[in-house]
Amino acid sequence: MKNLFQQLDKAFENKIRLGIMSVLRVNSNLSYTQLKDTLDVTDGNLASHLKYLEKVNYITVSKSFIERKPNTDYAISPKGKAAFEKHINTLEDILKNL
Repeated sequence: MKNLFQQLDKAFENKIRLGIMSVLRVNSNLSYTQLKDTLDVTDGNLASHLKYLEKVNYITVSKSFIERKPNTDYAISPKGKAAFEKHINTLEDILKNL
């Protein structure tokens, strides 16, 4: 059981990062505004957690313009998808062994 806890990914210990990954896992991509509204977090809080997930290559970022307004979209990367699924599976294994 102790070994299972060591398999959990530290990137997902924070509830906002866990929320970001959960939302992106079920949506192909979302804009910054959509993430902010869905998770009900502040700009600064969301930005710092997105930056962390981008740094560890768990999400991808694409920037564009929509009607001359900047738009930033986020998507889960293949590495992020694999890490997130492993984290969720480990949580399920922990619950089964309690």
